[in-house]
Amino acid sequence: MATEAQSEGEVPAREPGRSEAICNFVICNDSSLQSQPIIFNPDFFVEKLRHEKPEVFTELVVSNITRLIDLPGTELAQLMGEVDLKLPGGAGPASGFFRSLMSLKRKEKGVVFGSPLTEEGIAQIYQLIEYLHKNLRVEGLFRVPGNSVRQQILRDALNNGTDIDLESGEFHSNDVATLLKMFLGELPEPLLTHKHFHAHLKIADLMQFDDKGNKTNVPDKERQIEALQLLFLILPPPNRNLLKLLLDLLYQTAKKQDKNKMSAHNLALMFAPHVLWPKNATANDLQENISKLNDGMAFMIKHSQKLFKAPAYIRECARLHYLGSRTQASKDDLDLIASCHTRSFQLARSQKWNRVDFCSHQEETQQRTEEALRELFQHVHNMPESAKKKQLIRQRKVLGNQMMSEKKNNYPPPDSVAIGELKRASKENMNLLFSGSPAVLMTPTRLKWPEGKKEGKKA
Repeated sequence: MATEAQSEGEVPAREPGRSEAICNFVICNDSSLQSQPIIFNPDFFVEKLRHEKPEVFTELVVSNITRLIDLPGTELAQLMGEVDLKLPGGAGPASGFFRSLMSLKRKEKGVVFGSPLTEEGIAQIYQLIEYLHKNLRVEGLFRVPGNSVRQQILRDALNNGTDIDLESGEFHSNDVATLLKMFLGELPEPLLTHKHFHAHLKIADLMQFDDKGNKTNVPDKERQIEALQLLFLILPPPNRNLLKLLLDLLYQTAKKQDKNKMSAHNLALMFAPHVLWPKNATANDLQENISKLNDGMAFMIKHSQKLFKAPAYIRECARLHYLGSRTQASKDDLDLIASCHTRSFQLARSQKWNRVDFCSHQEETQQRTEEALRELFQHVHNMPESAKKKQLIRQRKVLGNQMMSEKKNNYPPPDSVAIGELKRASKENMNLLFSGSPAVLMTPTRLKWPEGKKEGKKA
């Protein structure tokens, strides 16, 4: 919902024209509309780019992954699915051939367990997850095994697509928890996929640096979270959806560890083999990596509430891609653009303003804004009569008045362009513009001239 998007605190910077007008129109703080199903998804453009241009989306995300972690050519090619996988324990395309063949046969019969992950299968398994959310206080949850006979009854019902009445008292929480682990263990590949295995090992090695630039033994949690956010963006949609449901369940379970005695670390030991470990790999195959994988699973449980939001710069790149602006490839590029804006302000002190280009740019922005508003207003006009429509029409009038006011303010006479910019500048920007300039040593009071005397001033 709109209020949720605001609470996240990561709303990307808006253009002064079209995008700001649209957002102002959609997001309304009126209490009468907050109960309405108006959704503002901060990842809207990210999902749109992923769906419509998957190659562009993958290149954008992977370029930022390689900025954070060092993936040699072979490991990067494995992440992209361009070469055969080389994993501990022999897990890979060759060893998994017969398993995949049997999975396809089971899928033809509508079987959920042992089949490749699908949205239909997730819908069935969600019955287990929903029930466990209501029974998180059971001691030893996910550790104590359930009854095998009751588990087989549950398994058959899920494979047949039957809705199960788990509240009937016929089944115990341990039956359901064990069956959920069994489902994950029988997937053809781990939930985070074989392709991502080496990337997760590298994320575990992300450490902080001291003041001298030397690597320490303190994990860099911020970079680890950022890398996981990026990796999760390129997971297959069914895997990402089930992973979100699972990590949220484990997070809530760990919060009740005073009752169920299951901490994030204990839960990680139970689930890392199904989520991260390559199939058919044993503890001996993984050797020194086993602690990295288990710690990585515990880290994902503890920080699960942050891992399924796209980083702010990915949102901004996706938004700019659809608004016709130049798309930056990484966070570094966005930082570079910001520094360029600062240098351009400093350069403006010694060069004359190109007033014709400035006005032309303002006029172009205004035209795009008006076109976007016309489309939105037409959509409101075509809505059926309702209280919501009346509210939006009133908001339209207010927004229209604002736009008319902005249009007047955005086109000052050429001689007063620079003066108008100074008046709109914040205190910090004014200090930036005038620092070190012997030609401009005025006090803030000299900037506050009366409205009737603007035309006689020089920039």
